[in-house]
Amino acid sequence: MKIGILGGGQLGRMFIQNALKYDDEFYTLDPASDAPCHNISYFTQGNFNDYETVLNFGKDKDVVTIEIEHVNADALAELENQGIKVVPNSKIIKTIQQKILQKEFYKAHNIPSPEFEVMDGSSDEIKMPLPFVQKMNTGGYDGKGVQVIRTAADMRNLWIEDSVIEKLVDIDKELSVIVARNENGETKTFPVTEMVADPKLNLLDFNICPVSLDEDIERQINLITEKFLNAINSPGLFAIELFLDKEGKVWVNETAPRLHNSGHQSQEGNANSQFEQMYRVVKNLPLADTDAIVYSGMLNLVGAEGFAGKVIYEGMEDVLRLPETYVHLYGKTETKPGRKMGHINVLADSREELMEKLVKVKEMVRVIAE
Repeated sequence: MKIGILGGGQLGRMFIQNALKYDDEFYTLDPASDAPCHNISYFTQGNFNDYETVLNFGKDKDVVTIEIEHVNADALAELENQGIKVVPNSKIIKTIQQKILQKEFYKAHNIPSPEFEVMDGSSDEIKMPLPFVQKMNTGGYDGKGVQVIRTAADMRNLWIEDSVIEKLVDIDKELSVIVARNENGETKTFPVTEMVADPKLNLLDFNICPVSLDEDIERQINLITEKFLNAINSPGLFAIELFLDKEGKVWVNETAPRLHNSGHQSQEGNANSQFEQMYRVVKNLPLADTDAIVYSGMLNLVGAEGFAGKVIYEGMEDVLRLPETYVHLYGKTETKPGRKMGHINVLADSREELMEKLVKVKEMVRVIAE
């Protein structure tokens, strides 16, 4: 099959790396000439937000999928009209890529998500009491386009544009669950992972799997995934980001209609990875076993503060000497502060051992520049 991917970043790169063991052709579209997929696929440099560019890219493919949601969903809808398979379908991409529609989707399907109101970009009138979270309607990712407004003084930082204004949750843990559905309606769910964020960069720092949760919390998460999979009416792989509050209630933060940073540890820690599962979804094959086979965790390799230019991975040779430690670099030659350059997966026999290893590796390696 000719498989087209909108986006040529690291998620597409790892998807293709996994899928090269099968017999298909992979085509990618990305605005950056040196995108991580440029040298491992049939690469087209172009804007995946442009209607005609997406239409022309997809018209001769057997299936078109995404590795970033900020794409032209109208062009994908037209491709569907022309008989091209789009995974996930254009309707759910359009719903998820707009935070307002995404929140209304949860409300309509009785999926628990924090209380919210819609802010019109023409006014700063808000009824939600402080503190609250503001999420820009479109374009946000990796902590961008999201801010917490805690005090009256913070109100001067309010973005006057279309946004979701959301009640601030008193978070105990941030969790993620990756679910998959193929065209035949078969579904599979990966074990829940815990996400530990870097408070300064608002990026995922560590990812830990499996998570020890009590029966009621597991029941809430199972109900959320069941409702979501019933509601989407589309094949796809989806990462549902969750908040567990201090009172034991689970809320949906947001959903990514694609491969996700919170599933990277599955490359070595699960019977099959999220990348294998995505391939099977795209091809409408039987879905893969998702069981966790060991404690696994991931840490992001992020450009260090104060360094920009040709990348150097300081301490990497020492990391490569460690057992059950797996390096994944993204093919990005230039680093800058906060840029995701790769990740490292670690395996262990217990959560305690896993955390010790993750902290040790984080201290050993630094992403700097020449």
